[in-house]
Amino acid sequence: MNYLNYLIFLCLPLLYSASELKQDKPNQSLVRVKQKAEESVYKVAKLNKPIKIDANWNKPQWKKIETIKIEKDMGKIPPFKPVVEAKMMYDDDNVYVIFRVQDRFVKSVVQEYNGNVSGDSCVEFFFSPDTELPLKYFNLEVNAGGTPLIFYVEKPWTGFIKLKNDEIKQIEIAHSLPSKVDPEITEPVTWTIEYRVPLSMLKAYSKVSNPAPGVIWKANFYKTGSLTSNPNWITWSFVDKPRQDFHTPEYFGTLEFQ
Repeated sequence: MNYLNYLIFLCLPLLYSASELKQDKPNQSLVRVKQKAEESVYKVAKLNKPIKIDANWNKPQWKKIETIKIEKDMGKIPPFKPVVEAKMMYDDDNVYVIFRVQDRFVKSVVQEYNGNVSGDSCVEFFFSPDTELPLKYFNLEVNAGGTPLIFYVEKPWTGFIKLKNDEIKQIEIAHSLPSKVDPEITEPVTWTIEYRVPLSMLKAYSKVSNPAPGVIWKANFYKTGSLTSNPNWITWSFVDKPRQDFHTPEYFGTLEFQ
């Protein structure tokens, strides 16, 4: 074997390894995306007796409930990133959700039902209560002042039904901040939103899979404030989109009722 052939012989394993890595890289990337999309699973505990809806994060009924971390950025990371948490429970007739946001640049000016609350400092719960139709969902958005928006969405952005005011009033909502926050609070502030959603209200639009041990809903939890001086879009379940878009039921996480 001459010298040139010897060098080629030595280099062949390195060339093969590089080629192999190059071929595997896209698959590894897809696996990472898939893992991120699948990792958000939350076990929803059952509530034994009714609770007072008062936006109190520290009340005994919530103390031992697992916390949902809403921390995945969508799009550009904001200069200040809020710390956002939620918890969820259910009983035979309702689902209960509470959010806590450690925040700055808080603004809440929309006060009409189904107004543009996502422009304000806002927390959102998108959920598919029909196990057989996971791509059809409700989007419940509540700004820091406690004003809600709720639609039933059959097709993102184009096919939706706005719930009526008398239906929305059935959602019991409590908020720690005043109903209107203006001017914007730039200093650190912690605010909470808590609500009770009656299943009977949802059943006018969806074939609800009644929460019970073993039942699965698909969902995502969000925080936004698109028209504040610190625009932010933060999710619980990873969303692989190039721009901000919460209407992505294909990326919803899993709620497992216990």
